[in-house]
Amino acid sequence: MEKERDVVIVSAVRTPFGRYGGSLRDIDYYDLGAIPMREVLKRVNLDPARGVVDEVFWGVGDTSPTKDVYTPVVARQSLLKAGLPPTTPSISLDKACVSAMSAVKLAAMAIRLGEIDAAIAGGATTFSQEPLILRGVRFTGFRMGNITLQDPLFELGYDDFNPVSVDTDNVAYEYGIGRQEQDEWALRSHVNYGNAWKAGKFKDEMIPLPIPQPKGEPKVLDIDEQYRSDSTLERLSKLPAIYGTRAVTAGNAPGLNDGATAILVMSRKKAKELGLEVLATIVAQVSIAIDASRMPEGPGYAWQKVLKNAGLTIDDMAVMEINEAFAAVPLVSTKLFAGDDKAQLRKIRDRTNINGSAIAIGHPNTASGARIIMNLMYELRRRGGGYALGGICGGLAQADATIIKVG
Repeated sequence: MEKERDVVIVSAVRTPFGRYGGSLRDIDYYDLGAIPMREVLKRVNLDPARGVVDEVFWGVGDTSPTKDVYTPVVARQSLLKAGLPPTTPSISLDKACVSAMSAVKLAAMAIRLGEIDAAIAGGATTFSQEPLILRGVRFTGFRMGNITLQDPLFELGYDDFNPVSVDTDNVAYEYGIGRQEQDEWALRSHVNYGNAWKAGKFKDEMIPLPIPQPKGEPKVLDIDEQYRSDSTLERLSKLPAIYGTRAVTAGNAPGLNDGATAILVMSRKKAKELGLEVLATIVAQVSIAIDASRMPEGPGYAWQKVLKNAGLTIDDMAVMEINEAFAAVPLVSTKLFAGDDKAQLRKIRDRTNINGSAIAIGHPNTASGARIIMNLMYELRRRGGGYALGGICGGLAQADATIIKVG
């Protein structure tokens, strides 16, 4: 039964996701976030200065690429650039790859509580502007000699723990998921993405971006740069494993990408007052955490919990997505969810990541959670309605899951 405090989505957009060092590499981090913030309002003919948005919840992760490295307020900087009133409060939150989905969840919680009526939620990441770091010289009286710079992107993960690729490899091995299965899933991501892009599916969610060129007219970017149309299983099989893993390669993992996403959520009552079409209803969301070394299992456990909370089953879901932080993540999580039921596993995987996921789309990590929600939403709308389920894992094995409904 519809209720006035139901949380609904009335607009959702994202930038194309850029390759590391690609088309988005020179866009200022604050400006990058402002792009979908402006567009998400423009699409429903709302002037940003009108003050409809009560609060902004924004996933940021690493803020070292910003101009204000010490305590930057990324959400606020971006919302001001987007033209929202200076009286708009905001929060910049960091849950690594889970951030943007958690941003939507926090916005939904505030709406259900009656504290606000409308919010923008999403996130932005720019890996291309990641600086090199010089540590340990401030109080050492350094006078001469060589200096070593640290690259935060090398062996991406956490210094006091394994690289995330190593933990992923170990868990996949336990589940009997080897190199070939991971490469096959990676190829499937590119194939599914290519088919979806040719069918025009991403036009619903993606903002074509004009990119200035050294000479001539700007180049319009309307495709995710991580996508490889020439990907083959043979090429994937020739890539070396990284960081001493058995099976994780640059081909069955996502890239280090740039991009931003934004979703405009409201109470159903507010959407009705503004005369806006409800695109989807947020049915249920959860956040969980498990043992820090078990990241690939996170979305599977989050799926279990959110379905239980909603009183629904996996068979109720028309489509699903688990973010491809590595190919092993959806492979492990779907296997965990299905248990020993091989027929169920096939059914689940057939409906999962049907438009590709991070391996082909890219993974600007603190933007991806909102991308999953909007991609599932637009897919449901093309199908005429139903339920969809999204999941994403993040830093040191946290995970979120979201169920949405169209119709």
